[in-house]
Amino acid sequence: MGRGRATTVLIGLSGGTFLYTTAEALPIGLLLPMAADLAVPPADVGMLVTAYGAVVMVASVPLTALVRRVPRRRLLSALLAGFVVSNAVTVFASGFAVLLAARMATAATHALFWAVVVPAAAELFRPGLRGRVVAVVFAGGNVALALGVPAGIWLGERAGWRASFLAVSGLGAIVFVVVAALLPSTRPGEGHATRGATPDARRFWLLAAVAVLATAGAIVAYTYVALFVTEHSAMPATSVGAILLARGIASVLGILAVGVLVDRNPWLALTATVALQSLALLGLYALGHRPAAAVVLIALAGLAFAAFTATLGGLVLQVAPGRSDLAAATVSAAVNVGITAGAFIGGLALPSHGVHRTVLIGALLSVVAVLLALGERRLAHPAPTEDAPATATPAPVAPRCAGPQLR
Repeated sequence: MGRGRATTVLIGLSGGTFLYTTAEALPIGLLLPMAADLAVPPADVGMLVTAYGAVVMVASVPLTALVRRVPRRRLLSALLAGFVVSNAVTVFASGFAVLLAARMATAATHALFWAVVVPAAAELFRPGLRGRVVAVVFAGGNVALALGVPAGIWLGERAGWRASFLAVSGLGAIVFVVVAALLPSTRPGEGHATRGATPDARRFWLLAAVAVLATAGAIVAYTYVALFVTEHSAMPATSVGAILLARGIASVLGILAVGVLVDRNPWLALTATVALQSLALLGLYALGHRPAAAVVLIALAGLAFAAFTATLGGLVLQVAPGRSDLAAATVSAAVNVGITAGAFIGGLALPSHGVHRTVLIGALLSVVAVLLALGERRLAHPAPTEDAPATATPAPVAPRCAGPQLR
């Protein structure tokens, strides 16, 4: 496969993550116009986001196991076609029940897409570029948060919320054509990214635990960032959009920067990104009352979390104990557990402890994640037991011959 074709497909797959992230988050910003148009309470529209996340969390692993024999091009093409159709149904939904059903269908394709897209993208290039390739795929999701979601909200406020989903569906059709036409037809079980490069079940489950804790820590703080900025940092509400844009840009930069490090030392990348998130949130707790410091630290936390999510994708391809798509589905479910837990913990803490303390809770969860990540070294290099000596006596070296050596 030519490099130009591979790059085009990679951009298409990254476009898929961009669109899925945009479609998932749009109801948050369009909550009020959607509620008014459908004549339902805003809480019902909020349920569209909660139910979407629940479907992704629950369905990722079983659906991935169900379609494990389907070739990747056929599977990804079908998922993107489903995305286009379900969002088109959303556009023309006349009632809340139809809208909810369409959103659940989109969520089901989302659950499978994120499980398959990482190994599919990695197969396009040689193994030494895995980290950078995965970083490009994940960059699509963060560009969506920085630009896609704000653009969709802007369009929805001016042309109606249905116009936003129509735009998402139309762009999805373009991505579908690119993937269906250019992605190689790989049979299940083929390719260097089908299974982990160095399978290790203990390190994989450690990775999943770090994913839950680090994600929960990030979400506890991020969910109420607008409230933190206006109440604790005493900045005007009009500044929230610019601050979130700065965070989104920093997120994209974080993903692109971490790609090379993931290829060289993925566990160092994991530990470093979670540690950076911990420091940023601790700094936000201590210095968040200063507006300039708050803006910088919010952006730094976004950079760290985005780089962390890209690192997860690279590590899945390294330590997956079985099929990499099932491993990716499991980690995707773990991230969604962290998102749900983080939002729940933040909601419990906010009324009694205030928005300032929610940042501290996020920082502490991140610190625990760092400690777990540091435990990877013990799993990779277990201490010698009493029955086995710490160092073995080297075997005698055979004398070298004067003639030619086999290499």
